[in-house]
Amino acid sequence: MWGIAMVPFVVTSLILQGLPDKLPMHYDLQGNIDRWGSKTEELIFPIIILLLTGFWHVMIAYYEKKAKMIPEDKAASVNKAQAVAKSNSKLLTIVGIYMAVMFGVMHFAILYASCVQANAGLSTMTLDIGKLTCTLAGIFFIIIGNFLPKTKVNSIVGVRTLWSMYNENTWRLSNRLGAWLLIIAGLLTILTTVVADGNISTILLLVYLIAASVVLIIYSKIVYDRERREESKKDELK
Repeated sequence: MWGIAMVPFVVTSLILQGLPDKLPMHYDLQGNIDRWGSKTEELIFPIIILLLTGFWHVMIAYYEKKAKMIPEDKAASVNKAQAVAKSNSKLLTIVGIYMAVMFGVMHFAILYASCVQANAGLSTMTLDIGKLTCTLAGIFFIIIGNFLPKTKVNSIVGVRTLWSMYNENTWRLSNRLGAWLLIIAGLLTILTTVVADGNISTILLLVYLIAASVVLIIYSKIVYDRERREESKKDELK
């Protein structure tokens, strides 16, 4: 993860002297350049990638440390806690690696497009950043969706609502549906970028995520209510 995260900073630092002194730094909604800046500003995004990687590193280290804490007098509870910690650590590692890759690809694509614009004296962007971002986000949703059902009940990773965290069954069912919805949202996002521009793709991406969230909240409540009814029946039989 750190190796991947270092690539944008190292490469950008090495080629900095050969870049044009002024590069496009911001665009309006129509794709026109509305701010030029110094080439040294190109180091900001790689630094942000390193800071984000540091955040994921701290989170992963926390769960890895938690997984190694094994009091001998609490073997059963420890096995469960270890499973949760290892599962969360694995998912966060995948998230951290993919985000480093995703942001690195975005950085180099934007840097290349900016250099082309600066050298050619163009006033509009040659790269649809929205389409690129949405495509990478769609792939990210699909990857995370495949790992979501493997998470255990916790307050950081997974589909976390008041109802989904009631017990292991409500968690399992909620995260299983969440995985499918995330994969579907990812596929729809990628397909959208084929037929629409970056602005529309970004709006639809948000629509897909909001719709998936609403469905998940409702479903987790339904599962919770069903679980409570079954528990009540068991209590009555006792």
